[in-house]
Amino acid sequence: MANSPDLEARVAALEARLEEVAADAVAARHLAAGADRDVSEVRAELRAHTSALNALRETQVEQGQAMNQGFAEMRGKLDQTAGGLELIGGLLNTLIARDTDQ
Repeated sequence: MANSPDLEARVAALEARLEEVAADAVAARHLAAGADRDVSEVRAELRAHTSALNALRETQVEQGQAMNQGFAEMRGKLDQTAGGLELIGGLLNTLIARDTDQ
């Protein structure tokens, strides 16, 4: 068995390498668990941001509707004022025409 010392050295090297691989696997599992926690935290933050944006959108829609309603009310009041001014102008023109006829 001339190859016996060579075989023993190869087996010893493989056993040492196996221990390194096992340690690497433990480290990889540890890193994967940390990454999983990080991803979970990012997802939670993303859900919170999405919720905040949805609430902001809802508020903006409500404020836009209130603003449009206010503009509609103001348009109505301005139309009434314009109608009143037109009536006053007509009455003044009638008075002026009556005064010039006399």
